[in-house]
Amino acid sequence: MKTYVPKGADLAREWFVVDAADLVVGRVATEVARILRGKHKPIFTPNLDCGDHVIVVNAARAVLSASKADSKVYYRHSGYPGGLRQIGFRDIMERRPERVVELAIKGMLPKGRLGRQMYRKLKVYAGPEHPHEAQMPKPLDIRSKRTGSGSAS
Repeated sequence: MKTYVPKGADLAREWFVVDAADLVVGRVATEVARILRGKHKPIFTPNLDCGDHVIVVNAARAVLSASKADSKVYYRHSGYPGGLRQIGFRDIMERRPERVVELAIKGMLPKGRLGRQMYRKLKVYAGPEHPHEAQMPKPLDIRSKRTGSGSAS
């Protein structure tokens, strides 16, 4: 039996919209990264970009679990000695709240060309509006996937 490898014509890309209001950033990021990679499809191939487009709205209303909002710090480095820059979670939420969700999702995608190609299919907006109505995005409910109590009774 030969292994099936999907071609470019076999890939049908859909658009999904996720409302991140009052959801934990990490929970949203794992589900969105899964959709961007295409792991929800039966034709998933690790070395191909077979994922869908995702629009995340209300990123400014996303939250962190526990008391991470006070202690979480984002780092970046210029590459020069002494070039380490850091910014707290609360500061970045005031300036660019969509950046928090973008960074969380980007960290869960593959590194390299393939990951950058997948990352381009992500659109994040701080408010409830987005300019992608022409693509007719389907709502993706992340809340329903996290309703399990965790016990096997």
